[in-house]
Amino acid sequence: MKNTLIKNAIVVNENQSQECDVLIVDNRINKIASSITAQPNDNIVDATGYFLLPGMIDDQVHFREPGLTQKGNIASESRAAVAGGITSYMEMPNVSPATTTIEALEQKYAIASRSSLANYSFYLGATEDNLEQIKRLDAKKYCGVKVFMGASTGDLLVEHPQALDAIFRESPTLIVTHCEDGRVIEKNLSMCIGRSGSLTIQDHPIIRDVEACYSSSSYAVSLAKQYRSDLHVLHITTEKELSLFPSGDIRDKHITAEACVHHLWFSQEDYAQQGNLIKCNPAIKAKSDRDALLAAVRNNQIDIIATDHAPHTWQEKQLPYQQAPAGLPLVEHALLSLLDHVHHQRLSIEQLVEKVAHNPALRYHIVDRGFIREGYYADLVLVNPHHETPTCHQKTHYHCGWTPFDGHRFSAKVLKTWVNGSLVYDGQQPLNTPTAAMPLIFNR
Repeated sequence: MKNTLIKNAIVVNENQSQECDVLIVDNRINKIASSITAQPNDNIVDATGYFLLPGMIDDQVHFREPGLTQKGNIASESRAAVAGGITSYMEMPNVSPATTTIEALEQKYAIASRSSLANYSFYLGATEDNLEQIKRLDAKKYCGVKVFMGASTGDLLVEHPQALDAIFRESPTLIVTHCEDGRVIEKNLSMCIGRSGSLTIQDHPIIRDVEACYSSSSYAVSLAKQYRSDLHVLHITTEKELSLFPSGDIRDKHITAEACVHHLWFSQEDYAQQGNLIKCNPAIKAKSDRDALLAAVRNNQIDIIATDHAPHTWQEKQLPYQQAPAGLPLVEHALLSLLDHVHHQRLSIEQLVEKVAHNPALRYHIVDRGFIREGYYADLVLVNPHHETPTCHQKTHYHCGWTPFDGHRFSAKVLKTWVNGSLVYDGQQPLNTPTAAMPLIFNR
């Protein structure tokens, strides 16, 4: 493989943005300097005026393989991910059958080793009776344990207090939680049905309301404090929940919080136009919640930004509200949506990089990724901040073939993505180099 020399890039890294050259040798960053002399066989990339960012590390995706591949699979969704500047992902257990054993985990790793364009790891799903599987997890190999607290599909719901106590007490690795209280949801559902007799998407944030989220997330935080568990609360959606998470450096915390790109973009006012396309759990809520989340990103109450990428077919999303599945495809446009926030001065480019690359690497203790440093793996994305990207259903790389951003023109464009030094996206299409990807390793 030829060396790659990226010239004159605006390198955004560790709260600084400065113009310099970056040399990639094999799969790692060999040198970073104000000027590096090209050698005869170097592949030279002129990056004048462009941002060079560490690739986004998405700690929450649903790629639907095995068992649900009519919606997406590891190959298709990782192609969309690298087209969006995501170079590593951690995938969730609610596939078919659910990933609740180490044997099932290993099967997913085998699939990814053959077909993934981005680096990968997979969560074990907690159940009320698989504690022995959880205790056997190798914390250096597997990213964590996913606990659906109070609201789930399939057999992944964990509600019993004794089961939750045991998981929070015994887990050898990071616990990540989906927090919505099923009892509150059922009460709200009955109220909405009793009031109108039928439900629409406008009822979604009423059924899955602030109290449903806060009741569950506060319970998770209390368990983590009781047992000194390593806890990461996924997809926070409400201003009220932010009171549970103090601001500060992620390295000083054992309880952390995350927001997802769609909750930073949409509000419940968008249901009128988007309908079931933006039905997701937890629900998109009020503008005031969205604005509070953006403020929490800026003040370091929210530590990580992820996607919760969850593709469903177009036909499924056209079903009546109660039958339509929750979730939306996001990996291809997540980074672009955040760059729009930068363009409109809601976030700085340095804050963006911290939340999507540095902090996931620090929180999960990922070895040699998440930063632009000499000796680190060359997981990089080159972005033109001044070139618009028009978006439409027909041009997505998702297997499901649609996007909630249809018709929007993003303010920036992803030009190139490298995974372990290999070019996997050239600005037009993903390149079929699945052998470039590696499993993530965790230093814990």
